[in-house]
Amino acid sequence: MFVNTAKSKMIDPAQALPGRDEPIPVPDRHFVNGHSMVPPYPDGMEKVIVGLGCFWGAERCFWQQEGVYVTAVGYAAGYTPNPTYEEVCTGMTGHNEVVLVVYDPDIVPFEQILSVFWEAHDPTQGMRQGNDVGTQYRSGIYVYSDGQKAASLASLDRYQARLSAAGYPTIMTEILDAPQFYFAEHYHQQYLAKNPGGYCGLGGTGVNFAPATED
Repeated sequence: MFVNTAKSKMIDPAQALPGRDEPIPVPDRHFVNGHSMVPPYPDGMEKVIVGLGCFWGAERCFWQQEGVYVTAVGYAAGYTPNPTYEEVCTGMTGHNEVVLVVYDPDIVPFEQILSVFWEAHDPTQGMRQGNDVGTQYRSGIYVYSDGQKAASLASLDRYQARLSAAGYPTIMTEILDAPQFYFAEHYHQQYLAKNPGGYCGLGGTGVNFAPATED
């Protein structure tokens, strides 16, 4: 299969597109559950940003989870402020297609969020996910606390052991402190709820992620 290597390497920050000062307008309400898309969120909510390929299918994986208050798709971990989708697709922003997940940890523990993340995609593919090739499709967990980071790193080690046993190569997921999250355009938000037959390029490995209590 041909791979566009030009879009599979992170650009130098000095080469990034300039972007803009004005943020992209965001819908007031989540199309699926009607909750507010933007902060402030209710007390007790926690959040994490994840990247696991095309954000259309990735977002659906998380809004379907009980205890997830709201989700939103956007761009993060790059250089260009307030990028457009077209700019991200050039590979010249450094951004990843990501999902912001706001959740109630009393209902859905972070370990369950990690389970959905690992099982929904193949984290060994690098700057791609299936036929979607480029830096915007890389695997990433972007955390808001030391606890989230420690849990994410531990989960990577556990899942790596399971993937290795199944013959998969090294996980290439980046685990970083949460960068600035830029909301994507309104037509991308909850795309597969608005377009049930729309494209979803996600494909997991079929290897189960076992919570820490099962190891």
